[in-house]
Amino acid sequence: MALFSSLSEKFSHIFSKLTKRGRLTELEIKEAMREVRIALLEADVNYMVAKDFVKKVSEKAVGEQVLKSLTPGQQVIKIVKDELVELMSSQNQKLEVSPAPPTVIMMCGLQGAGKTTMCAKLGAHLKKSGKKPLLVACDIYRPAAINQLQVVGKQANVEVFEKGTQNPVKTAKQAIDYAKKQGFDTIIVDTAGRLHINNELMQELKDIKKEVKPTEILLVVDSMTGQDAVTVSESFNNDLDITGVILTKLDGDTRGGAALSIKAITGKPIKFTGVGEKIGDLEPFYPDRIASRILGMGDVLTLIEKAQNAVTEEEMKKLETKFKENSFTFEDYLAQIDNFKKMGSIKDVLSMIPGISGKIKNLDIDENQMIINKAIIQSMTKAERQNPEIIKSSRRKRIAEGSGTSIQQVNQLLKSFEQSKEMMKQLKGKKGLRGLF
Repeated sequence: MALFSSLSEKFSHIFSKLTKRGRLTELEIKEAMREVRIALLEADVNYMVAKDFVKKVSEKAVGEQVLKSLTPGQQVIKIVKDELVELMSSQNQKLEVSPAPPTVIMMCGLQGAGKTTMCAKLGAHLKKSGKKPLLVACDIYRPAAINQLQVVGKQANVEVFEKGTQNPVKTAKQAIDYAKKQGFDTIIVDTAGRLHINNELMQELKDIKKEVKPTEILLVVDSMTGQDAVTVSESFNNDLDITGVILTKLDGDTRGGAALSIKAITGKPIKFTGVGEKIGDLEPFYPDRIASRILGMGDVLTLIEKAQNAVTEEEMKKLETKFKENSFTFEDYLAQIDNFKKMGSIKDVLSMIPGISGKIKNLDIDENQMIINKAIIQSMTKAERQNPEIIKSSRRKRIAEGSGTSIQQVNQLLKSFEQSKEMMKQLKGKKGLRGLF
């Protein structure tokens, strides 16, 4: 399920009509803006936000510079992109760091938004960037909340500080003293949530805020709840003066209404997004990249970052050498399947490539093919993986039976593998493997 795919598809249809025309009239732009407003509302964008957005774009789009331009459609798209970026906060908002450690990050949100898991994800993210974080268990009401934090903390390899069901304010204060003594530079406080906002919940959060004076108060909201996420953000912001928002389940949100409305309604930026269930599935929120993806322009920078996280520079050099020497084997192929899976689904990866994102909706992509290929390769002997040419009919039958596939599927993999090697052989000497991206 591609990020913002529903809105992106509608925008693509609207702007394709504009770019086909050599000249645009004010009436044509106004008609396109009416369609944009409808598309935004159908994407669950707040009504006033959609209305204000279209008004700003319209004022700039009917200017003399656009109407008399040789490429008016492209000019309108650029204006829309700039306004989308501005709507979502103009640039990535980094976490504030306290001048006197530890930096205290207070996490809040309703039950079910994924707050506890997000604490561990944020801890893993900070640890990866060189910080020494500590998770603090201050949700004493939800059954097994403390245990859940310990489980996800272990997955993230981040220590958890807990004092059972004692007063959360006292636990938070003790955690700061512990962090100072043990050299932790960042504290992530997992607070209690409720099924709905009430005075008791807010008072406890205010008490913790008053005691620990957090540098950041991050609200975790479920992006798939659409306008409810915006309403929740507004309520928490009014009571706590939050510093930012983390949107969870953004990978499953094809509409994007919450992401496009929160900053305009609360004045507070989205700082991170959860894009999967794994501990590492947390990304900084880049408005310019999101705007590009909504408009079908791809997201090369995020794609490069995903590739760098999946494959090290040393691995890339080794791979490049193997292609140059024509020594690429099924052992290498297997490693690349694992690396590619780290980057996400095939459709998500393709959606980040400029020029392709708008064409993948009806593309028949079998996400299970990599799993099938991996099973086939794992059913090969070491000699067969290193020398595929020895795989004749009897071996193919054995491999098919061992992997639970058909001889035709084994044949198809062998054919694809040879075609890949041939393609790389042709590219040899023209430019390096990294030059392909």
